[in-house]
Amino acid sequence: MQYTDVKNNQHSLFNALNRFITAVTIMSETIMVPSLLRDLPTEEEGNRGESTVSKQRDMYDNYLLLKSIRNDIEWGILDEHIKSDLESMKAREEDGDVGDLQQLFHHHLNGLYNVLSKLTLQANCLTNHYTKELKFNNLER
Repeated sequence: MQYTDVKNNQHSLFNALNRFITAVTIMSETIMVPSLLRDLPTEEEGNRGESTVSKQRDMYDNYLLLKSIRNDIEWGILDEHIKSDLESMKAREEDGDVGDLQQLFHHHLNGLYNVLSKLTLQANCLTNHYTKELKFNNLER
């Protein structure tokens, strides 16, 4: 497969990563004062009536989470996380629980793609909500 083929496939992991990183970058550039997110009410958006913002976190915590995930993607995961993952992987191999590696890879690839799609939607919604609130507050003045 050539590089241009990957670029044109909207369901590729490469494009999902790129969309997520772009959405978080736009969110970071738009939200000039992140602490204002603490005062914003959590807004439930979405086409299916689902909340795109995690119910356990406020908007500021979601902002920090999205930026942290982007940093992990761009710069890698801390050594402690890698060591614990390698240790658990080694333990599974010793137990004989390796399974079909291709099936395992496709399972994780599909999961990663779905998570990245949801995180991208979350970053876009957070950016839109912040922009709406700023416009609304400017109109009141």
